Amino acid sequence: MDLTKRHLMAKAGIVGASALVAYTQASGAEEVAKTPFNVPLTTIPIVGSREVFPVRRIYCIGRNYEAHAREMGSDPTREPPFFFQKPTDAIQYVPPGQTINHTYPTLTKNYHHEIELVAVLSKGGRDIPVEKALDYVYGYAVGLDMTRRDLQRGMGNQKKPWEIGKSFDHSAPIGPIHTLDKVGHIKDGAIWLKVNGVIKQEANLSQMIWSVAEQISQLSFAFEMMPGDIIYSGTPENVGPVVAGDTMEGHIDGLPNISLKVI
Repeated sequence: MDLTKRHLMAKAGIVGASALVAYTQASGAEEVAKTPFNVPLTTIPIVGSREVFPVRRIYCIGRNYEAHAREMGSDPTREPPFFFQKPTDAIQYVPPGQTINHTYPTLTKNYHHEIELVAVLSKGGRDIPVEKALDYVYGYAVGLDMTRRDLQRGMGNQKKPWEIGKSFDHSAPIGPIHTLDKVGHIKDGAIWLKVNGVIKQEANLSQMIWSVAEQISQLSFAFEMMPGDIIYSGTPENVGPVVAGDTMEGHIDGLPNISLKVI
């Protein structure tokens, strides 16, 4: 475990304990509930702050760029938005200016990169109208939705859930969070991913089929959105495999690049 991870886990334990105390006090409990072991809260650093962002749920939208939808065998003009989730501990924090090691996962022989803009929420609610949805956004980050493509397709072909292809350890690398006062709402600009210095994915954020605001609104009809929810907002076309030794570099205009070496 690297020092950054340990530092974040240590801070997370403090945050989790504080939340538990606050809950028991608010509920009128006479003493703090005790657990047999500690489960660290997943957090992401916030640029320009000593605070960290606590992650509650990770939502991801599928096939949100037309060309990517077609390369995955779908007709985006006939398909409503659909979402899936990853566990919060799928987060792998990637500090800006560093290339960190990213372990090639087990079970797969076809491991794919997917570069995405990530929106993080500071407010919650249900049935949020599109025109108010961006009021719930706290900031943005660069993220990767890493995918065990062979497992995803195999389970899909069997008409079975394909979490095993999406929801695994370190499948959600992410850079630091930039708050709205620093970057504003990111609605257009370049998004790209390089493998070993060669561009593999490239598009403009304005090419999303469903905007971030529309995604928040759509999700809020199915779930009660809460502070700490984060949304991976879709990937452009030309997703493809990486192998041990490859270096991935992800970019979104207005945010620092993230860099990972597959080991």
